[in-house]
Amino acid sequence: MSDIRFTEDHEWVRIEGDIATIGITEYAQEQLGDIVFVDLPESGAALAQGDEAAVVESVKAASDVYAPITGEVEDVNETLEGEPGRVNEDAEGEGWFYTMTISDPAELDDLMDEKAYRAFLKKL
Repeated sequence: MSDIRFTEDHEWVRIEGDIATIGITEYAQEQLGDIVFVDLPESGAALAQGDEAAVVESVKAASDVYAPITGEVEDVNETLEGEPGRVNEDAEGEGWFYTMTISDPAELDDLMDEKAYRAFLKKL
């Protein structure tokens, strides 16, 4: 069973066991517009919660993507190197950025569940 959490910086985290899959939210990709480039972290990279993990560039702007939790990068979505537009097509699915091991499960408590994230978006 997977559990999805969100950050105020519009990253999502899908938790399955001790592995987290991370990407940007549908809202974030809508704000960015057509995504033309994604710079992903290296497999094996150690990231602390809040570290810059990736960069996403669109026709409008470039934005940093931050690590929502602490852990080690396990895998990256290499498809995005040749097809960055996948993020626009399916931001919270096939447009995922990377997976990582979860070092401190307590950090997940700092993140919003879907209901809280939807309420947060209404305030923007």
